[in-house]
Amino acid sequence: MLKEFKTFIAQGNVLDLAIGVVIGAAFGKITTSLVDDIIMPIVNVLTGGGVTGGIVLKEATVDAAGKAVPAIAINYGNFLSVVINFFIIAFVLFLVVKAANKMKLTENNQIGV
Repeated sequence: MLKEFKTFIAQGNVLDLAIGVVIGAAFGKITTSLVDDIIMPIVNVLTGGGVTGGIVLKEATVDAAGKAVPAIAINYGNFLSVVINFFIIAFVLFLVVKAANKMKLTENNQIGV
């Protein structure tokens, strides 16, 4: 059983998947930084700085014991960042799949299939 597991792990598909997960995580950090540090500040300037905020439903308070109770808010700015991030990742994946399909088609044409 251990030998079978070793063979399974050594197969190219498992290694490709592991590499893909690591690269995907790194790409996610890059796109998050792109959205948060470059795109959203531009959007905030164009909209007067209101996109990063939210709607406060209940202000922050201090309870009877003196403990701070945080505010309750709908953070639409954060949601917008996540949506933009998603579309960037989806578009890049679309381009990668499109390029891979084009290469596959070109390889098939060269082989004569």
